[in-house]
Amino acid sequence: MNTADTYETRGWRRVFQELWGFLKNSLGNFFSLEFLTILIPLLLAWEFLSRWKFIPESLLPPLSVVAQRFWFMLWHKNLVLHIGYSMGRFFTAFGIAVVLAVPIGLLMGWNLKIRAYVLPLWQLLSPIPPPAWVPMTIILFGIGSKMHIFLMFIGIFYPVLFNTYQGIKDTDPRYLASARVFGASEFTLLRKVYFWHAFGSIIMSLKTGVAMGLVMLLIGESYGGRMGIGYLLGQAKDYFVIPEMMVCMVILGWIGWFLIEILKYVEIKLAIWKIGR
Repeated sequence: MNTADTYETRGWRRVFQELWGFLKNSLGNFFSLEFLTILIPLLLAWEFLSRWKFIPESLLPPLSVVAQRFWFMLWHKNLVLHIGYSMGRFFTAFGIAVVLAVPIGLLMGWNLKIRAYVLPLWQLLSPIPPPAWVPMTIILFGIGSKMHIFLMFIGIFYPVLFNTYQGIKDTDPRYLASARVFGASEFTLLRKVYFWHAFGSIIMSLKTGVAMGLVMLLIGESYGGRMGIGYLLGQAKDYFVIPEMMVCMVILGWIGWFLIEILKYVEIKLAIWKIGR
C-alpha cells in the first residue's frame, strides 16, 4: 500500500515537474523583459490610437472593446464549444497526416527504388495550392466535418512529407558507416540513425503543418457548417462585426502559438543533443 502510494506520488510529482518545465520554457520567452518592452507599447498603441481618433474606431476597435466582445462571445455565443469543434477536426487531420507522411517520407529518403516510384507523384500533386482542392472536396465529401478534415489534411501532409524526406536523405554517411561497423541492420539504422538525424526537420515540418492546418481550417469552416472558429469568423465578416473578427484572429494566434510551443518542448525533451544551441 505504501509502495503504491509512493509510486503514485512520484508519478504526480513528475507530471507537475514536466508541466512546470513546459510553462517555464514557453511563457518564459513570452513574458521576458525584452519581449514585454515590445508587447506593452503595442497593446497601448492598439488601445489609444483608436480612443484618440488617430485611427477610425470602426476599422480598428480598441483593445478594451475587443476584450469585452470576447467575454460576450464566451457567454452568449458558445465560444468554447466552437473552439472545441475546430480543435477536434484539426487534431484528427493532424494525426492522420503525421501518421501517413512521416513513414512515407522516411521510406522515400531511405530507399532509392521507393523514391523512384512515389516521389514523382507527390511532386506532381504538391504544387496544387490547398485552397484549390475546395471545389473537388465539396463534391467528394459534401459540406461538413469530412470536408474540413480533408482540407486540413492536405495542408499538413505535404510539409511533413517533404521535410521528413529531406531530413532522411541528408543523413550524414559517416553516422551510417559507423553504425554498420557495429553490425546495425537497416531496420536499426532507420530507427536509431535516420529518424533521429531527421528529427529536427520533422519537428520543423510539424510547426509548418500547424500553420497550414489552421489556414485550411478557416477556409474549410467558411464553407457551410454551423460550428467552429472559422464559422464564427466568417459570420463576423459577413455582418462586418470587426471586434468579433479580431477575437477569432487572436484566438487562432494563441492556438497556433500554444501548439508550436508544445512541439518545441517535445524537441527539447527528445533532442537532448540540441540543448544550448
